[in-house]
Amino acid sequence: MRKKIVTILAFLIIFMLACSVLFNDKDKNKDLVKVKVAEVAHSIFYAPQYVAIHNNYFKEEGLDIELILAAGADKVTAAVLSGDVDIGFSGSEATIYVYNGGEKDYLKTFAQLTQKDGSFIVARKKIDNFTLNDLKGKYIIGGRIGGMPEMTLEYILTKNGIDPNKDLTIDTSIAFSAMQGAFIGGTGDFVSLFEPNATLTEKEGYGYIVASLGSLGGNIPYTAYNARLSYLEKNPEIIKSFKKAIQKGLDYVNSHKSEEIAKIIKDEFPDTKLEDLITVINRYKENDTWPKTTEFTEESFNHLQDIMINAKQLDKKVNFKDLVY
Repeated sequence: MRKKIVTILAFLIIFMLACSVLFNDKDKNKDLVKVKVAEVAHSIFYAPQYVAIHNNYFKEEGLDIELILAAGADKVTAAVLSGDVDIGFSGSEATIYVYNGGEKDYLKTFAQLTQKDGSFIVARKKIDNFTLNDLKGKYIIGGRIGGMPEMTLEYILTKNGIDPNKDLTIDTSIAFSAMQGAFIGGTGDFVSLFEPNATLTEKEGYGYIVASLGSLGGNIPYTAYNARLSYLEKNPEIIKSFKKAIQKGLDYVNSHKSEEIAKIIKDEFPDTKLEDLITVINRYKENDTWPKTTEFTEESFNHLQDIMINAKQLDKKVNFKDLVY
């Protein structure tokens, strides 16, 4: 009898503890501020962001992040301007387009996540000792006109004495999400791809990675977070907390091994093998893709504008202070 009572009491204690933990977690979640974020693409390139999510850095800062995929910087911008999301995550060029378009409640960038182009040139045939001159007379799928991957490609070519309009054919008609499929289907001699698409294309025998646009293009606030002026003015504490969480993500990827990072973000890329994740993260680490801090310099912002001017997508530079929070 005594044994049965002890068993019942033990069960009740365990049940009460479980309920306590459950309700405490619910109470904690009630205290979190909901923030909707639209990301331009879902890529290993953005590993620090996913680390911040899976390591609960946002929750530590009192935020509950809802991440929404809006493929393309134009779609991210539309989502932010319409109020469908609070924060946009895309190339910093998007804020310049909005500002020059005369929008009163325009966008300001408040934190960078990547400081270099994240795409790689993939060749259909194996090329030993590849140089940019190997692109002359060839056909490359480059990306959307006005998008950073395509503009960076043009800038790199121009700086290396290659005319993007005369010396090769750059196809800008294919949507970002369809570039890999088009190349595999037989279009082009080269393609510019983000990861994990570049590695998977090579692994499946459809091409060979021959160069990194990131290593050739220099430092710029390539992908960064932005929000409307009105949101920034009303929610300075949310922005401060958001930046702290992203900084923790950057600190982690810059201080841990690729294998550790890969294990944390694996659930974000269920169709990618762990070994491929590690390979991709190693590539980005070697290119110094992830900055040490969310802050970026006026020099890097102006370099981004140089790239836009070269691509004839910008007539004159916008003041750094006008567009950076």
